[in-house]
Amino acid sequence: MKKAILSAAIGAAVLGGASVASAATLQDVKSKGFVTCGVSAGIPGFSNPDDKGEWSGIDVDYCRGIATAVFGDPSKAKFVALSSKDRFPALQSGEVDVLTRNTTWTISRDTSLGFNFRTVNYYDGQGFIAKKGLNVKSALELSGAAVCVQTGTTTELNLADYFKTNNLQYNPVVFEKEADATSAYDSGRCDVYTTDQSGLYAIRLKLKNPDDNIVLPEVISKEPLGPAVRQGDDQWFDIVTWVHYAMVNAEELGITSKNVDEQKSSTATSALARRSRSSVARTHCGPRAACNTHRRSVNRPHPRLEAERRLGKARPPI
Repeated sequence: MKKAILSAAIGAAVLGGASVASAATLQDVKSKGFVTCGVSAGIPGFSNPDDKGEWSGIDVDYCRGIATAVFGDPSKAKFVALSSKDRFPALQSGEVDVLTRNTTWTISRDTSLGFNFRTVNYYDGQGFIAKKGLNVKSALELSGAAVCVQTGTTTELNLADYFKTNNLQYNPVVFEKEADATSAYDSGRCDVYTTDQSGLYAIRLKLKNPDDNIVLPEVISKEPLGPAVRQGDDQWFDIVTWVHYAMVNAEELGITSKNVDEQKSSTATSALARRSRSSVARTHCGPRAACNTHRRSVNRPHPRLEAERRLGKARPPI
Protein backbone atom coordinates (compact mmCIF):
# COMPACT_ATOMS: atom_id res chain seq x y z
CA MET A 1 0.00 0.00 0.00
CA LYS A 2 1.61 3.29 -1.09
CA LYS A 3 1.25 6.78 0.35
CA ALA A 4 -1.41 7.82 -2.16
CA ILE A 5 -3.94 5.52 -0.54
CA LEU A 6 -2.99 6.00 3.09
CA SER A 7 -2.68 9.77 2.70
CA ALA A 8 -6.43 9.80 2.18
CA ALA A 9 -6.86 8.12 5.57
CA ILE A 10 -4.73 10.65 7.42
CA GLY A 11 -6.13 13.61 5.52
CA ALA A 12 -9.60 13.42 6.98
CA ALA A 13 -8.25 12.86 10.47
CA VAL A 14 -5.76 15.73 10.40
CA LEU A 15 -8.18 18.24 8.87
CA GLY A 16 -10.72 17.57 11.60
CA GLY A 17 -10.69 19.83 14.67
CA ALA A 18 -8.28 18.71 17.36
CA SER A 19 -7.15 20.25 20.59
CA VAL A 20 -3.50 20.65 21.51
CA ALA A 21 -3.76 17.61 23.78
CA SER A 22 -5.35 15.37 21.15
CA ALA A 23 -2.67 16.24 18.60
CA ALA A 24 0.22 15.41 20.95
CA THR A 25 1.12 11.99 19.59
CA LEU A 26 1.07 13.05 15.94
CA GLN A 27 3.31 16.01 16.68
CA ASP A 28 5.69 13.85 18.74
CA VAL A 29 5.86 11.29 15.94
CA LYS A 30 6.61 13.96 13.36
CA SER A 31 9.24 15.55 15.59
CA LYS A 32 11.20 12.34 16.12
CA GLY A 33 10.77 11.27 12.49
CA PHE A 34 9.28 7.81 12.95
CA VAL A 35 6.34 5.97 14.51
CA THR A 36 7.11 3.52 17.32
CA CYS A 37 4.94 0.41 17.39
CA GLY A 38 4.79 -2.12 20.18
CA VAL A 39 4.76 -5.65 18.73
CA SER A 40 5.11 -9.21 20.01
CA ALA A 41 8.56 -10.60 20.63
CA GLY A 42 8.13 -13.02 17.75
CA ILE A 43 4.96 -14.72 16.54
CA PRO A 44 5.20 -15.78 12.87
CA GLY A 45 2.37 -14.32 10.83
CA PHE A 46 1.81 -11.44 13.26
CA SER A 47 5.19 -9.89 14.06
CA ASN A 48 8.42 -11.79 13.73
CA PRO A 49 12.01 -10.82 12.85
CA ASP A 50 14.11 -12.95 10.53
CA ASP A 51 17.80 -13.72 11.00
CA LYS A 52 18.64 -10.30 9.50
CA GLY A 53 16.36 -8.44 11.88
CA GLU A 54 13.75 -7.70 9.22
CA TRP A 55 10.22 -7.77 10.65
CA SER A 56 7.18 -9.26 8.92
CA GLY A 57 3.55 -10.09 9.71
CA ILE A 58 0.13 -8.42 9.69
CA ASP A 59 0.87 -6.34 12.80
CA VAL A 60 4.12 -5.16 11.21
CA ASP A 61 2.28 -4.26 7.98
CA TYR A 62 -0.22 -2.24 10.00
CA CYS A 63 2.59 -0.23 11.63
CA ARG A 64 4.20 0.41 8.26
CA GLY A 65 0.81 1.56 7.00
CA ILE A 66 0.64 4.16 9.76
CA ALA A 67 4.18 5.31 8.92
CA THR A 68 3.18 5.60 5.27
CA ALA A 69 0.15 7.70 6.18
CA VAL A 70 2.18 10.09 8.32
CA PHE A 71 5.47 10.26 6.42
CA GLY A 72 4.76 8.73 3.01
CA ASP A 73 7.47 6.20 3.83
CA PRO A 74 6.91 2.71 5.34
CA SER A 75 10.52 2.57 6.51
CA LYS A 76 9.70 5.24 9.12
CA ALA A 77 8.34 2.52 11.39
CA LYS A 78 10.25 1.35 14.45
CA PHE A 79 9.35 -1.90 16.19
CA VAL A 80 9.68 -2.50 19.92
CA ALA A 81 9.28 -6.13 21.02
CA LEU A 82 7.13 -6.29 24.15
CA SER A 83 6.11 -9.12 26.43
CA SER A 84 2.49 -9.50 27.49
CA LYS A 85 3.35 -7.95 30.85
CA ASP A 86 5.28 -4.98 29.43
CA ARG A 87 2.97 -4.01 26.54
CA PHE A 88 0.45 -1.95 28.53
CA PRO A 89 2.94 0.08 30.61
CA ALA A 90 4.87 0.77 27.39
CA LEU A 91 1.77 2.30 25.77
CA GLN A 92 0.70 4.17 28.90
CA SER A 93 4.14 5.71 29.41
CA GLY A 94 4.57 6.79 25.79
CA GLU A 95 7.42 4.37 25.09
CA VAL A 96 5.39 3.31 22.04
CA ASP A 97 2.94 5.40 20.02
CA VAL A 98 0.58 2.56 19.22
CA LEU A 99 0.24 -1.08 20.23
CA THR A 100 0.05 -3.09 17.00
CA ARG A 101 0.50 -6.33 18.86
CA ASN A 102 -1.77 -9.38 19.07
CA THR A 103 -3.81 -7.90 21.94
CA THR A 104 -7.37 -8.80 22.89
CA TRP A 105 -9.93 -5.99 23.05
CA THR A 106 -11.63 -6.20 26.46
CA ILE A 107 -13.84 -3.84 28.45
CA SER A 108 -11.25 -3.38 31.20
CA ARG A 109 -8.49 -2.49 28.75
CA ASP A 110 -10.82 -0.13 26.92
CA THR A 111 -11.76 1.64 30.17
CA SER A 112 -9.67 1.25 33.32
CA LEU A 113 -6.34 0.98 31.49
CA GLY A 114 -7.06 4.17 29.54
CA PHE A 115 -6.81 2.71 26.04
CA ASN A 116 -8.93 3.08 22.92
CA PHE A 117 -9.68 0.22 20.54
CA ARG A 118 -11.91 0.54 17.50
CA THR A 119 -10.94 -2.01 14.87
CA VAL A 120 -10.36 -5.77 14.95
CA ASN A 121 -7.81 -7.09 12.48
CA TYR A 122 -7.97 -10.74 13.53
CA TYR A 123 -10.53 -12.89 15.34
CA ASP A 124 -8.79 -15.56 17.38
CA GLY A 125 -9.66 -18.02 20.13
CA GLN A 126 -7.73 -19.72 22.91
CA GLY A 127 -6.76 -23.36 22.65
CA PHE A 128 -4.31 -25.99 23.90
CA ILE A 129 -1.31 -27.83 22.51
CA ALA A 130 -0.27 -31.13 24.12
CA LYS A 131 2.32 -33.84 23.67
CA LYS A 132 0.94 -36.75 21.69
CA GLY A 133 2.47 -39.02 24.29
CA LEU A 134 -0.04 -37.65 26.81
CA ASN A 135 -2.70 -39.60 24.85
CA VAL A 136 -5.44 -36.99 25.09
CA LYS A 137 -7.86 -36.00 22.34
CA SER A 138 -9.73 -33.28 24.17
CA ALA A 139 -9.07 -30.49 26.67
CA LEU A 140 -11.69 -32.14 28.88
CA GLU A 141 -9.14 -34.92 29.50
CA LEU A 142 -6.55 -32.54 30.97
CA SER A 143 -7.47 -32.78 34.65
CA GLY A 144 -4.31 -32.79 36.74
CA ALA A 145 -2.11 -31.51 33.90
CA ALA A 146 0.67 -28.96 34.31
CA VAL A 147 -0.19 -26.07 31.96
CA CYS A 148 2.26 -23.47 30.67
CA VAL A 149 0.69 -20.02 30.37
CA GLN A 150 1.79 -16.40 30.07
CA THR A 151 1.00 -14.06 32.92
CA GLY A 152 -0.82 -10.75 32.49
CA THR A 153 -3.04 -12.10 29.70
CA THR A 154 -6.68 -12.97 29.13
CA THR A 155 -5.27 -16.44 28.44
CA GLU A 156 -4.42 -16.91 32.12
CA LEU A 157 -7.94 -15.88 33.20
CA ASN A 158 -9.67 -17.98 30.54
CA LEU A 159 -7.64 -21.00 31.62
CA ALA A 160 -8.81 -20.68 35.22
CA ASP A 161 -12.44 -20.20 34.16
CA TYR A 162 -12.42 -23.18 31.80
CA PHE A 163 -11.02 -25.63 34.33
CA LYS A 164 -13.30 -24.38 37.10
CA THR A 165 -16.40 -24.57 34.89
CA ASN A 166 -15.58 -28.14 33.89
CA ASN A 167 -14.56 -29.25 37.41
CA LEU A 168 -11.01 -30.00 36.33
CA GLN A 169 -7.81 -29.62 38.32
CA TYR A 170 -4.60 -28.20 36.86
CA ASN A 171 -1.18 -26.91 37.88
CA PRO A 172 -0.36 -23.54 36.25
CA VAL A 173 3.26 -22.98 35.23
CA VAL A 174 3.42 -19.22 34.67
CA PHE A 175 5.89 -17.24 32.57
CA GLU A 176 6.20 -13.60 31.58
CA LYS A 177 7.68 -14.20 28.12
CA GLU A 178 6.33 -16.38 25.34
CA ALA A 179 9.79 -17.70 24.52
CA ASP A 180 10.27 -18.92 28.10
CA ALA A 181 6.86 -20.60 28.15
CA THR A 182 7.59 -22.31 24.82
CA SER A 183 10.98 -23.51 26.03
CA ALA A 184 9.46 -24.89 29.23
CA TYR A 185 6.78 -26.77 27.33
CA ASP A 186 9.29 -28.15 24.85
CA SER A 187 11.58 -29.35 27.64
CA GLY A 188 8.75 -31.17 29.40
CA ARG A 189 8.26 -28.87 32.40
CA CYS A 190 4.55 -28.84 31.59
CA ASP A 191 2.20 -31.20 29.80
CA VAL A 192 0.21 -28.58 27.94
CA TYR A 193 0.65 -25.05 26.61
CA THR A 194 -2.27 -22.67 26.17
CA THR A 195 -2.55 -19.47 24.15
CA ASP A 196 -4.47 -18.21 21.12
CA GLN A 197 -4.79 -20.89 18.45
CA SER A 198 -2.90 -18.87 15.85
CA GLY A 199 -0.01 -18.72 18.30
CA LEU A 200 -0.18 -22.45 19.02
CA TYR A 201 0.46 -23.36 15.39
CA ALA A 202 3.30 -20.86 15.18
CA ILE A 203 4.79 -22.19 18.42
CA ARG A 204 4.53 -25.81 17.26
CA LEU A 205 6.78 -25.00 14.33
CA LYS A 206 9.48 -23.85 16.76
CA LEU A 207 9.51 -27.05 18.81
CA LYS A 208 12.28 -29.65 18.55
CA ASN A 209 9.84 -32.26 17.23
CA PRO A 210 6.72 -30.47 15.95
CA ASP A 211 5.05 -33.70 14.83
CA ASP A 212 5.08 -35.02 18.40
CA ASN A 213 2.58 -32.34 19.43
CA ILE A 214 -1.12 -31.89 18.73
CA VAL A 215 -3.39 -28.85 18.91
CA LEU A 216 -6.56 -29.96 20.69
CA PRO A 217 -9.93 -29.15 19.06
CA GLU A 218 -11.47 -26.99 21.81
CA VAL A 219 -11.57 -23.21 21.36
CA ILE A 220 -12.43 -21.88 24.80
CA SER A 221 -12.71 -18.13 24.19
CA LYS A 222 -13.25 -15.34 21.70
CA GLU A 223 -10.16 -13.18 21.22
CA PRO A 224 -10.76 -10.12 19.01
CA LEU A 225 -7.28 -8.76 18.34
CA GLY A 226 -6.56 -5.20 17.31
CA PRO A 227 -4.46 -2.07 17.75
CA ALA A 228 -4.70 0.20 20.78
CA VAL A 229 -3.81 3.84 21.48
CA ARG A 230 -4.03 6.04 24.55
CA GLN A 231 -7.31 7.71 25.41
CA GLY A 232 -7.63 11.50 25.08
CA ASP A 233 -5.77 11.54 21.78
CA ASP A 234 -8.61 11.66 19.28
CA GLN A 235 -6.63 12.80 16.25
CA TRP A 236 -4.10 9.98 16.59
CA PHE A 237 -6.94 7.55 17.27
CA ASP A 238 -8.62 8.60 14.00
CA ILE A 239 -5.40 8.21 12.03
CA VAL A 240 -4.74 4.70 13.34
CA THR A 241 -8.38 3.73 12.74
CA TRP A 242 -8.64 5.03 9.19
CA VAL A 243 -5.36 3.47 8.16
CA HIS A 244 -7.02 0.14 8.99
CA TYR A 245 -10.14 0.93 6.96
CA ALA A 246 -8.11 2.24 4.01
CA MET A 247 -6.01 -0.93 3.90
CA VAL A 248 -9.04 -3.22 4.15
CA ASN A 249 -10.91 -1.38 1.41
CA ALA A 250 -7.86 -1.20 -0.84
CA GLU A 251 -7.42 -4.98 -0.52
CA GLU A 252 -11.03 -5.56 -1.51
CA LEU A 253 -10.56 -3.35 -4.56
CA GLY A 254 -7.29 -5.02 -5.57
CA ILE A 255 -5.19 -1.90 -5.00
CA THR A 256 -1.57 -2.77 -4.25
CA SER A 257 1.80 -1.02 -4.07
CA LYS A 258 2.46 -2.18 -7.63
CA ASN A 259 -0.67 -0.74 -9.24
CA VAL A 260 -1.59 2.20 -7.00
CA ASP A 261 -0.37 4.86 -9.45
CA GLU A 262 -2.45 3.34 -12.24
CA GLN A 263 -5.45 2.93 -9.94
CA LYS A 264 -5.38 6.60 -8.87
CA SER A 265 -6.89 7.57 -12.20
CA SER A 266 -9.43 4.75 -12.25
CA THR A 267 -12.85 4.20 -10.74
CA ALA A 268 -11.21 2.29 -7.89
CA THR A 269 -10.19 5.56 -6.24
CA SER A 270 -13.78 6.81 -6.19
CA ALA A 271 -14.94 3.45 -4.90
CA LEU A 272 -12.36 3.59 -2.12
CA ALA A 273 -13.60 7.02 -1.06
CA ARG A 274 -17.22 5.83 -1.01
CA ARG A 275 -16.35 2.70 0.95
CA SER A 276 -14.27 4.64 3.47
CA ARG A 277 -17.23 6.87 4.29
CA SER A 278 -19.28 3.82 5.23
CA SER A 279 -16.54 1.64 6.69
CA VAL A 280 -17.29 2.24 10.35
CA ALA A 281 -20.96 1.36 10.02
CA ARG A 282 -20.18 -1.61 7.80
CA THR A 283 -17.30 -3.19 9.70
CA HIS A 284 -17.50 -2.06 13.33
CA CYS A 285 -19.62 -4.73 14.96
CA GLY A 286 -17.98 -4.53 18.37
CA PRO A 287 -15.16 -6.58 19.86
CA ARG A 288 -17.18 -9.72 20.57
CA ALA A 289 -19.37 -9.74 17.47
CA ALA A 290 -19.20 -12.46 14.88
CA CYS A 291 -18.86 -10.10 11.92
CA ASN A 292 -15.80 -10.41 9.72
CA THR A 293 -14.07 -7.11 10.40
CA HIS A 294 -10.72 -8.31 9.08
CA ARG A 295 -11.13 -9.28 5.44
CA ARG A 296 -8.12 -11.18 4.18
CA SER A 297 -7.80 -11.02 0.43
CA VAL A 298 -7.13 -14.16 -1.58
CA ASN A 299 -3.53 -12.95 -1.88
CA ARG A 300 -3.00 -12.58 1.90
CA PRO A 301 -2.49 -15.95 3.62
CA HIS A 302 -3.76 -16.89 7.04
CA PRO A 303 -1.09 -16.00 9.65
CA ARG A 304 -0.66 -19.69 10.52
CA LEU A 305 -0.09 -20.63 6.88
CA GLU A 306 2.27 -17.71 6.44
CA ALA A 307 4.23 -18.89 9.48
CA GLU A 308 4.54 -22.35 7.95
CA ARG A 309 5.62 -20.95 4.61
CA ARG A 310 8.35 -18.82 6.17
CA LEU A 311 9.69 -21.69 8.26
CA GLY A 312 9.51 -24.15 5.37
CA LYS A 313 7.14 -26.51 7.12
CA ALA A 314 4.23 -28.51 5.82
CA ARG A 315 0.75 -27.53 6.95
CA PRO A 316 -0.04 -29.26 10.24
CA PRO A 317 -3.30 -31.14 10.63
CA ILE A 318 -6.12 -29.17 12.24
